[in-house]
This record gives sequence, structure tokens and C-alpha cells, in this order.
Amino acid sequence: MRILGVEGTAWAASASVYDSNTDSVFIETDAYQPESGGIHPREAAEHMSDAIPRVIETALAEADGDIAAVAFSRGPGLGPCLRIVGTAARALSQTLDVPLIGVNHMVAHLEIGRQRSGFDSPVCLNASGANAHVLGYRNGRYRVLGETMDTGVGNAIDKFTRHIGWSHPGGPKVEEAATEGEYIDMPYVVKGMDFSFSGIMSAAKQAVDDGHDVEDVCFSLQENVFAMLTEVAERALSLTDRDELVLGGGVGQNARLREMLTEMCDQRGANFYAPEPRFLRDNAGMIAVLGAEMLAAGDTIPVSDSSVDSNFRPDQVAVTWRGTEADDAFLPAEADEVRGAEATVSIGEERVMKRRTPKSYRHPSLDAHLRKERTTLEARLTSDARRAGVPTPVVSDIDLAESAIEFERVGHGDLRDELTADRVRDVGRHLGTLHRNGIVHGDPTTRNLRCAADRTYVIDFGLGYYSDDVEDYAMDLHVFSQSLAGTADDAAELQRAFEAAYEETGTAAVLDQLREIEGRGRYQ
Repeated sequence: MRILGVEGTAWAASASVYDSNTDSVFIETDAYQPESGGIHPREAAEHMSDAIPRVIETALAEADGDIAAVAFSRGPGLGPCLRIVGTAARALSQTLDVPLIGVNHMVAHLEIGRQRSGFDSPVCLNASGANAHVLGYRNGRYRVLGETMDTGVGNAIDKFTRHIGWSHPGGPKVEEAATEGEYIDMPYVVKGMDFSFSGIMSAAKQAVDDGHDVEDVCFSLQENVFAMLTEVAERALSLTDRDELVLGGGVGQNARLREMLTEMCDQRGANFYAPEPRFLRDNAGMIAVLGAEMLAAGDTIPVSDSSVDSNFRPDQVAVTWRGTEADDAFLPAEADEVRGAEATVSIGEERVMKRRTPKSYRHPSLDAHLRKERTTLEARLTSDARRAGVPTPVVSDIDLAESAIEFERVGHGDLRDELTADRVRDVGRHLGTLHRNGIVHGDPTTRNLRCAADRTYVIDFGLGYYSDDVEDYAMDLHVFSQSLAGTADDAAELQRAFEAAYEETGTAAVLDQLREIEGRGRYQ
């Protein structure tokens, strides 16, 4: 069976033929290269209109037999480019009298890694120009476990390179310059399962303007940005108790990012897979391969319907092609030692010792700073939250030299093992109390809440901070919502119970801001 794939979300006009009998993939791509600056939507659309017929003709010439279906990138992407591709795919489908398949571009990035790796149900880090997020599969959909709070990772890097006069794409130029650089301090922003690039991009521009060597800025930019992505990927593995990670997206071609992810997975005993470069950058091969899976599942669209969606999120896709496989994470019983995303926790009968272990994937200066800062803040915030009336463990001792804290042992299990409406109501009231007292937890996932017979404890304030910003409070709620989506079977019902309880101790303005965050579509 041969599937014709057509890709055109932004810069790459691409066509492919995938032969499922031989597992061969032919890809023909004509990339748009702006003369200056970043991608200009009008110019990109003009390029797409001119190049799509040529690449399709080349791909069809390589096909050794009949085409069984036409698959095309339905979104997300630039609307004018998507419409050109959709129109071409519809015309081909009608001409060849074969089914038409609309593919989500970001799910295709994930699926090509899952299928080529042979992994069962991996977590996926998508790192591309307009995108940056972490996905995990649960209950028939790919859930967004973490995402950028502002801009895609590739676009963020391109903004810096445009500032210093480098042409598009900027990522490979930053990677090359970084080989000659040394580390300087840069912002590092991880909030729970999410990350932000706007602050570090502004700092990088300013550092160059202030006279720092561009090689040092490029080196430090890579070290921090990719460490942020790697940390959130590790948090997703820890949250879901999975031990497989795949990489997707054009930024995944960066050797330093792949090196960091490999080191992190090696430290955790997890498996990591990065597809070959032609499947990382935007390409029609991944569209054709996923199209074959969707065709086998009967997931086609009417030939007359080639509508596109420039804001097509991956969690909107019903994953029909994975069948009825088990998708629950393996939840282990309580152990004497637990390895989280950034620390090892030794559990005694009455005390718990948490040690932040060095992360070899992070630059030593950055790693030492983060471990000390987070250890200090965690001890202080845990005690302040307790004084505000939120159930937290008592802090018994702190050793900054070892980045270690000793706590009272609380609860009999994590919230993710006991997800009930009453429990999430507790969480809503606790977060409302924290926010009313100017405390942001920073990482309120279902692994950082502990269940006892008579109460629900809040633990792990390692990403917490003090703030009076409604946006920061709303991000706490957003992180918890993502965590529910990734670990609960009835996430929507639990979310309603959580928000109703939050109103009892928090403010309606925070919930209004949560709606604003959810509606931004910042992660396309």
C-alpha cells in the first residue's frame, strides 16, 4: 500500500510516497528561504503555491505502483500555506479517486518517532520552530503535559539571531557559534511542566548589545534553553512513570539538545530515540506514514472537505489508530527510595530525606545554582505554607552543601493513585489559601500532593516562589489541570470540582485568568 503525503505548514513544500509493504519513504522537499529576517507569510504562501506542484510531481514519479490514499498536513501552521496544500490534496484525491486523510502536523512529529523507535507508549518532546511541548498518550488522545508559555523554541532562537543580523534559520548558526563559547549567566524559567523563552531571548539580545562575545551568548543560550526542555521532559517521565522518550521537531536536529536528552535518560534508566534528521525537520514523510495508520483505522475525511485549522492542537485529535491498548501509567507501590524528576527521596518510617542530585546534562554552574536556590526556597515555602494553614510536612533539617532537606513523612500515597472529587477539592482549597498568602507552588502535579486518611498534603515546593501576580496563580491552576489530563480518567469532572473548591479560598480573578491562558492557543 502506497500513501502520498503532502506537507506545507510554513516553510517546507514537501511531498512523499510511503510504501507500507517495504517500509520505504521517499521525500521531496523544496524549502522557502527568506532573503532577510524570518518567515514572511505572504512570501511563504507564494513559494508554497509554486513549489507544491513540483514536489508532488517528483514524488509521484518515484511511486512504484498505485496510490491508495492522499494525506495532507491539516494544521497547525500558516493559514495561506495550509490552504494551498489542502486544495492540492483534495484535487489529487478526486483525480486519483482515493481517500483523503487530514493529519495533525505535530502528532505526525510524535508518531514518526514512536513508530520508528518501536516504543510502546513514550512521552514525546516536540521542539520545532513554532512549537515546544511535551505530550503523553492517555484515553485515546495525546495530552499536553507541558508547553511553552510564550513562543516556540525555534522562533525564539530566530528572534535572537535576527537581532544580531543573521539570516533564517538561526538555529544552525547558533549551534555552530556555541562551539567556541563559554558560559555566562542567563535566565532559566521552568514553571511546573511549562517553560518560557521570552526572558532569556531578551537577555541574550541585551548581552550582545552590552559587548559580550556572541559565541558566549550562543553557548549559554543553548545550555539554558535546552536544559529547560530536558528538565520538563524528565518531569513528564516522572509524572507518568514511563521510561521511553522520543524527540520530534526541527530543533531536534541540534546535537547539544540530543546529547542532553540522552544523558538525562541514561541517568533515569530510560530509553531515548531521535528520528533521523529528515524526519525531524518539517517533511511529508511523517505525514504519509501517519496517513497509512489512519487509513487502516478508517480515519478519513470526505473528499470534498480539505478544510484546514491553523490552530489545530495535538490534544484535539482522536487517536483512532492505536486501538484499545492499555494506556494507564504503571503506578508502583510505595518504595524505600523514590526517584523524582530532580531529586532522590529516601523514605523512612517517620522521616523523608530529599536530595537534589546533580544533573550532568546541565552546565555545572547552572546546575549548582538551581539546586541551591530550589533547596533554599523549598524549605522556606514549605514552612510558610504550613503557617498559612495548608497541610505540609514539617521541615526537620536542611543541608545546603548537599542540597538536601529532611521532612516529616506524610500520607500513604500520591494523589495520582487516589484521584477522587474530594481529594481535588482539597487541592483547590489549598492552592486558594497559598495564593491568598502570596505563595505560588510552581509544580502542583498529582505527584506532588500526598493523601492521608484525614487530609491531603501539599509537598515539593522546589519550583515555588512568592508573587502577587494573578498570572502566576493561574499558572498554578493550569499546571494542575494538565496533570489531571495526563493522569486521570475523568479529568473534566475532576477539574470542575477542583475549580469550584478553589473559589472558596481563592479569587474569581484567578479563574478568569486561567480561562485566558487556556484560550491563548500559545501552543499550536
